[in-house]
Amino acid sequence: MNMIKQEYTRYEVARIIGARALQISMDAPLLINLSEKELEEINYDPIKIADKEFEAGALPITVHRPIPKKREVKLPIVKEDKIDDAKIIAKEKEVESEITEKAEEMGFAQEDDIEDFGGDGSEEED
Repeated sequence: MNMIKQEYTRYEVARIIGARALQISMDAPLLINLSEKELEEINYDPIKIADKEFEAGALPITVHRPIPKKREVKLPIVKEDKIDDAKIIAKEKEVESEITEKAEEMGFAQEDDIEDFGGDGSEEED
């Protein structure tokens, strides 16, 4: 019997041994020769018998691992809009003034509570 040596994960080993142990517990013939003394030592445990068969490489059970199909996907080219820093600063000031106006209208802030964050967009150090 020509068997290919294959690496199994611990989950695959557990599944193979479990399936074979179920077969043995339902009176399937053993695939390796074990003496009565060896069977008594392992207490006729089907899992231990299946493990011995697995270690001996006598199990005709294989694992099929499906491999996903390779396919090429072309991603669309993203065009970046370049915005001038001056435009960004102007937009930030506009949004800030709208928020301030709405806060004053709703009574959340008074005019003397509003801080000036340096109208030129630069940060000042204390």
